[in-house]
Amino acid sequence: MEEFAMPHEMIRTTVEGEIATVIIDRAPKRNALDLPMWIALGEALSATSANTGLRAVIIRGAGEEAFCAGADIAAFARERGTPEREAVYGRELHGAFQAIRSCLHPTIAACSGWTMGGGCGIATMCDFRVGSAATRMGIPARKLGIFYAYEEIDPIMQSVGYAVTAELLIEGRVFTGEEALRVGLLSRLVADGSVHAEASSLAGRIAEGSPLSARFHKQALQKLRGPLPISAQDRAAEGAFAYTEDFADAARAFLEKRKPVFRGR
Repeated sequence: MEEFAMPHEMIRTTVEGEIATVIIDRAPKRNALDLPMWIALGEALSATSANTGLRAVIIRGAGEEAFCAGADIAAFARERGTPEREAVYGRELHGAFQAIRSCLHPTIAACSGWTMGGGCGIATMCDFRVGSAATRMGIPARKLGIFYAYEEIDPIMQSVGYAVTAELLIEGRVFTGEEALRVGLLSRLVADGSVHAEASSLAGRIAEGSPLSARFHKQALQKLRGPLPISAQDRAAEGAFAYTEDFADAARAFLEKRKPVFRGR
């Protein structure tokens, strides 16, 4: 097995034969990502996509407790909050998601445990999602007063439809592994503790087939989804939450371990 150094020590890529594994290695924080980690994740997926010797890519978190708890809210104070910072953050976040979604090779998310917020977004960008009864999938945007970007909503809608997407984004429902499988957030369910092993087995089965066939069918499926009609006004609205009083209080409330007070402004 080869291990490749990336620009961030908490994003590691290993390659074994024709399968790459990108590991989000921040277990003490449930593999939450700050901005440098988002950048490194995008670079890791771009690098694996460029490696035509590969046939499958696994994304997983360190440990069994969490795949990824999403963005590191504690880092928002230094990474967001001004137009300049928001422009950088939005660009890099979109870049990371796009690198996952457009990866040349089939991608597999090993959704062990908490798969929340941006972690749920990462998973839904992948072609396959493996989980267990211990998996928890949700997007707590309403608790922070944040807006999910169009490109991040699109693959969720494609997978689970309007009603379930509304439950995730508007109600803030957290799905158990069994529920996630039933509605399509997960591709398959395995025994607790077996998620990483099944992801590896699935990657192996994909690698045994024709890489040209796999790549063509992945691209065909992406094209059949159709382009997103997003205007400049739509794009500007995505980041508008960063300047609201609701978001400012919610971010403080997260750090202070209290409930935020939402006033709609």
